[in-house]
Amino acid sequence: MTTPIAVSTMKVINQRIIPFLIICYFMANLDKTNISIAALQMNADLGLTASMYGFGVGIFYLSYIIFEIPSNIFMVRVGPRIWLMRIMLTWGIISAGMSLVQTPTQLYIMRFLLGMAEAGFTPCVIWYLSVWFPKSHRARAMSLFFMGSVLASVVGLPASGAILNMHGIAGVPGWRWLFAIEGIPAILLGLAALRYIANKPDQVTWLSGEQKQWLSTTLAKDNASVELDDKQRWYTALTNKIVIILSLVWFLQAFGTIGITLFLPLILQGMNVAQSSFTIGLLSSLPFALACLFMYLNGRHSDMRKERQYHLGLPLIIAGVCLTAAIYSANPWVSYGLLVCAVGCNFALAPVFWAVTTEKISGLAAAASIAFINTIANFAGLGLPPVFGRIKDMTGDYNYGLLMVAFALLLGGILGILVARPGPSAASTTTPSGEQQHDQ
Repeated sequence: MTTPIAVSTMKVINQRIIPFLIICYFMANLDKTNISIAALQMNADLGLTASMYGFGVGIFYLSYIIFEIPSNIFMVRVGPRIWLMRIMLTWGIISAGMSLVQTPTQLYIMRFLLGMAEAGFTPCVIWYLSVWFPKSHRARAMSLFFMGSVLASVVGLPASGAILNMHGIAGVPGWRWLFAIEGIPAILLGLAALRYIANKPDQVTWLSGEQKQWLSTTLAKDNASVELDDKQRWYTALTNKIVIILSLVWFLQAFGTIGITLFLPLILQGMNVAQSSFTIGLLSSLPFALACLFMYLNGRHSDMRKERQYHLGLPLIIAGVCLTAAIYSANPWVSYGLLVCAVGCNFALAPVFWAVTTEKISGLAAAASIAFINTIANFAGLGLPPVFGRIKDMTGDYNYGLLMVAFALLLGGILGILVARPGPSAASTTTPSGEQQHDQ
């Protein structure tokens, strides 16, 4: 059973940590993906073909890949408080600066710099959550954090579509207003990180001594069963079989996250379900509203059942099936409904995936491994957008690209079921509260 000290401790931690991180992730993903809405006007203004736009989207991931692992290793040394502040300040400034680009080359440079600035944000927060949340609460915490990412599409896409309608105010195109306005909040959040982020539980005054002791003991018990920790060099963790398989699963999941998300407004425009920028933005947001619900329910149910395997793999398999059906449906609204379901299921595994990862790895090895896993996934971001653009230029639609995504999701789901199977370390352990806990 859950003790009063456990309930009170986790209630305070959730209230103090999660809301700020949700807002930060909201802005991170809004500033990364608002280019998909800006493209409705920007491509014509800058003379971008679909292939050029795909390259502009994808080059963000090149710098992200280069700097992500060094960023997360450096984060462990200076602390997440200072490092998250640095990340948010620089990405906000660069995102706002996107409003000034005049040529395709300038767009490519700014997208490269944006990836460099944001590199390490998601791995840093995932590592940070593992420092504060015991295993029995981790998937729910991850689901709430990832809601920030998804809400960037639920709220951000319609809002971005509305800002796009500012076209012509003060003689400025709407897409320039979009980048300028949406870059400012990240700068403010960077400054606020100094107030809301604390590196470790023992550094805060809003937990009592008893609460700190319960949390420290519980986390120590959790970390006793990890497969990789600070006893290994961080770079040796990157060759571990578990890390490699997890990297492959997250890479295949990224086909859906990147391949659908960054092209969804353009896909819907081609389906002729709507014409106005605002309506397309609104329709593009609905799949992500469902994704918020799916992530929370899947993460919560996984924690309650203490089961990771099928909560990790089945959502990807369902997403792949729905996406395949959407491609071959003759009715655009049926296709849209299936796309909604595919996006929702594709995101549903995220909190369980990172719960599994941080349950198997801890310490500096976790910081390096999380960054490595996310880096491998970003190769999908580097390669998919140009490929999608090329497919559109050659065939007139995105169907072959979406079929490739569907296959990747099905394969990722199968691997997810395999990698999350309970192993020898899944023996029962007793928490300080006397509760029997099974590590999955």
